[in-house]
Parts: sequence; C-alpha cells; structure tokens
Amino acid sequence: MLSLLTKPQAILTHESDLDGFLSGVLLKRLAQKLYGVDVPIYSFHYNEWRQRQMRETSAWVADFCYEPRLDKQEWVIIDHHPYEGQPKNATIIFDSNKSASLLCYELCKQVGIQSEKLDRLIHYSNVADLFLQTDPDFTIACDYANLVKTYGFWNLLTIIDGRIEDLIDHPLLEVMEIKRKVEDPIGFSWSSKNIIQINNQVGVVETIIGNNNLIINRLLDEGVSKYPVLMTLYKRSNGLIFASIRSRNGEALKIAEILKGGGHPNACGAVLPKTVRTFDDAIEYLKKVLNPSISNKQGLNSLEAIFENLDM
Repeated sequence: MLSLLTKPQAILTHESDLDGFLSGVLLKRLAQKLYGVDVPIYSFHYNEWRQRQMRETSAWVADFCYEPRLDKQEWVIIDHHPYEGQPKNATIIFDSNKSASLLCYELCKQVGIQSEKLDRLIHYSNVADLFLQTDPDFTIACDYANLVKTYGFWNLLTIIDGRIEDLIDHPLLEVMEIKRKVEDPIGFSWSSKNIIQINNQVGVVETIIGNNNLIINRLLDEGVSKYPVLMTLYKRSNGLIFASIRSRNGEALKIAEILKGGGHPNACGAVLPKTVRTFDDAIEYLKKVLNPSISNKQGLNSLEAIFENLDM
C-alpha cells in the first residue's frame, strides 16, 4: 500500500474534529519519513472544502470522502465516509469500520512510526469518531475528542508544538472531565425542555452548557425528543454559524447534504450561509430550506422528494 503513496505537495484534512487533526499530523510525519520533505497541512471545514480549488499536482487527503474532483493522478484519499463512483486516476484507501486516523496510523506503522502513546491516542480517536458507545474507553475517548472542539485545531496543535503524543494525559483533559461530570447533567435537563421544531423530522436543540454531542445522543437514545433528527447550532469565531446534526437511522446525512454539508450517516454537519448571522436568522433559514411548502418553491421541488424518501 505504501507504494501507492506518491510524494505530496500538500496534506488536506478535516479541521473540525480529532480524527482529521491526528490524520493530518500522522500524514505529515509519514511524508517526512518516506520522502524527507516537510509537507504543509491545510485544514478545512466542510463548506470551505466544497469551495476549494484543487490545484496541486499531488496531494494526500484525509477524513474527506472521495468525489470526482479529487480524481487526479498522484492524489491519495484516506477515509472512511461512504462515497459513490470509482476513481480512474486517484488512489483510495478506505474502510468504513475504521476512522481516518486509524487508517493513517496503519500506514505509519509500516515505516516504524509507532509508540505506546500513539496506540492509545489513535484508539481513543477511533472510538470517539465512530461513536463506539459499547467500548469501555468511550467516555475518556469523548474527552479527547472534545479537546479539538473546545480549543480549536490550530490552537491545540500550537499548544503541543505539533507533538500529538503530548495529548496523552494532558492537563487539559482534567478540564474536559470536570466539564463532563458537572455540566452534562445540567445541560441535558435544560436542553430536553428546549427543542425548536423545524419540521416534523428535525428539531434544533438549544444548548447552554455541557458536552453537546453526548447530550444530543442521550436525547436520541432515551427517546426524549419526538424528532428523529436533532441539530445544534454554534457560532464560530469568524461569525459563521455551524449546524451539528445527529440521528440514529441515517437521516442526519440527508439533512446535511441539503444544507451543503456532509459527514457520517448519523453524525454530520454543515456551515450555514454567510448571510445567516444570528441564531434567530439560523432558525428562520432552516425552516425555509427544510420546509419547501412555506418557501417560495423556486429550486426546492427536489427537497420534497428527499423528505418523502427519508423513511421516518
């Protein structure tokens, strides 16, 4: 498999979570080991990724699914998200049962990039990203995953000076543990009473405290909400509003794709347009886009067919 990895000009990875974070760093190390070059990492949220021009003659892509515009000679896509079609030129390293970081780590281990700390870190990433709730390390894995969500991709990479092994037992994990134990029960109780209907299938959960992912998944697991798809909204430092979307039977990804986002069938997200500046704006936008019957109908007829096929 290593023989398929041509020297990359760039490493392109997902910015929003631990899986993309670790994948980018591991591939950077792998390129250094194989080719003796310091390859830059470029990270993207889904909306930025969809708009990016792919100008490099060679690149390694991690934690983004294959799509036709990536079908280039000397391009390698390492990922676990479902995709359609088969490339004629690019190389795909794919396994839906493994996180992108685990796939990258398996490549790294073939050239001796391995340690006990990396073993643990990649295990936590795999458990959190695939949301393996039955794994005994699920809780601590979520704490590790929340480091990137809390402190940001590049801030966290700067704090550890690029040494991802230093995340193991890092003091910041104490913050994640305390937040989880104290904030999550309070947040769950409050959020369960504050869900805004977008349509009969989708509800936006208001959150004020706690680990939103765990709160949302608990709402779905315990059947507290009548909506099969639950969404939370976040305002990023650049002013853009991000929608995190969760479900249990694959409905979430269909909603994300309508909003020009992507991810896993039951865990995905999308960035709302720049014109959506407040949470009230976001609610109105979502109601308009996800309710064709109350929109101006222009260009939205296909959405009605999508909802008819949601099997909910």
